[in-house]
Amino acid sequence: MKYRRTKIKGGTYFFTVVTHNRRPFLCQPDNVELLRQALRYTMRRHPMEIDAFVLLPDHLHSIWTLPDDDHNFSMRWRLIKSYFSRYCQDSYQNVISTSRQGKQERAFWQRRFWERMIRDNQDFIDHVEYIHYNPVKHGLVAIPKDWEYSSFHRYVQVGLYDEMWGAGDEISFNPEIGNE
Repeated sequence: MKYRRTKIKGGTYFFTVVTHNRRPFLCQPDNVELLRQALRYTMRRHPMEIDAFVLLPDHLHSIWTLPDDDHNFSMRWRLIKSYFSRYCQDSYQNVISTSRQGKQERAFWQRRFWERMIRDNQDFIDHVEYIHYNPVKHGLVAIPKDWEYSSFHRYVQVGLYDEMWGAGDEISFNPEIGNE
């Protein structure tokens, strides 16, 4: 299968990255810190703006804006995933298939990731809201403010959201958003 990715220098992109076979280990405290380290490591070498982020047990969503002269989000994800895989405890690893063994791959992440270029301001807002509501969608919490691993709290701090956003409301999204 041939994958086609839209790559625009300075573009803003929505991502979904999933663990291997959806194993729910990402929110373990040691893995949360390891993922933070992987992001910092990558961002020191290849800057980007993380506009929104949510970490769930078996996947994450993020929106990045790349520098004006750069479009290489694939390399950044490769660095993040490989850093994480290199230092993650073996107990979180899934059974390694023959194919992965032959390529000397570990089994923490699905091989690919899902990406979508953000088209305009409304598309950006829709994806940010999708990210922040995702823990509710998956039944992990009743309201977004109760999920620790989310940029929702940063948005509240700067006044972009009321702390009770998403409480008591069933929020529906365009079916094109998320695609997980």
